[in-house]
Amino acid sequence: MLDYRIETFLTLCECGSYHQTAELLHLTQPAVTQQIHLLEAEYGCKLFRYANRKLEKTDAAKSLETYARAVRHEDQALREKLQKKSAVRSLRIGATKTIGDYFLTEYLHRYLDNPNNSLDFLVDNTGHLLHELEDGRLDFAVVEGFFDKERFDSILLRQEPFVGICRKDHPFAGRTIPIEELLCETIIHREEGSGTRAILEQELMSFNESLDRFRRRICISSFKVILDLVREGYGISFVYNVLADSDPALGKFQLQNGRMVREFNIVYLRYADLQEKIDWFFAVNINKHQPFPCSNS
Repeated sequence: MLDYRIETFLTLCECGSYHQTAELLHLTQPAVTQQIHLLEAEYGCKLFRYANRKLEKTDAAKSLETYARAVRHEDQALREKLQKKSAVRSLRIGATKTIGDYFLTEYLHRYLDNPNNSLDFLVDNTGHLLHELEDGRLDFAVVEGFFDKERFDSILLRQEPFVGICRKDHPFAGRTIPIEELLCETIIHREEGSGTRAILEQELMSFNESLDRFRRRICISSFKVILDLVREGYGISFVYNVLADSDPALGKFQLQNGRMVREFNIVYLRYADLQEKIDWFFAVNINKHQPFPCSNS
């Protein structure tokens, strides 16, 4: 059973206010304060402090929060397991859009071929998936974006080339393009919080450039729409190779000064034991040091 003080602590971490925590948990504010003081006495450290009238977590609180979220997830998983009377396996998985729509299909089919397996599957951007993980609403997520390795553990699933795409008859097709020539185009990119946008912005920063430097920008949250616009000649984009290869009407190009390769990672709460559930879905014991092979570019 999860200590009620830990629930109070996590709620305070999430909302950053003793008053709001008391309201959410139907407690008095002094009761919340007392519970936090008891935790501080038990762990022998200060968990919160005020800076410019704003409540802030100490480094100790951040460490305890990471551990407590994993404990809460394990507690929820144990309750579900004890209450089930059948052999049903239940998973709550998240995936970023490239991975969810274009890469995991085979694994989804194989997992769901077993009539005893149930699934909640969320496809969204990296930022939202990580938030859902921390709130305990996902068991694990498969992402291609950046994540905080102090808060999450991960297993490398695959390395995938990140390539430019254009119309098949576009002058860029099959070429390596200098950054100056690239910026003369219309760039079609994903929304804030998506993994592919973060990777593109980081790559541009290595040239001391940004999305604002392109001739025109078009922001689209749907890969289907992005592919359609590129196919019709409205601009260029950058996507993972597995997505570029899904449409024979697209041409591919590389950005000068290097071949971009990024990771697909299975991400889960730090300290949580998710190996069994990961094995259920991928039907193989994935070794942290032996990722799936890189796809062909």
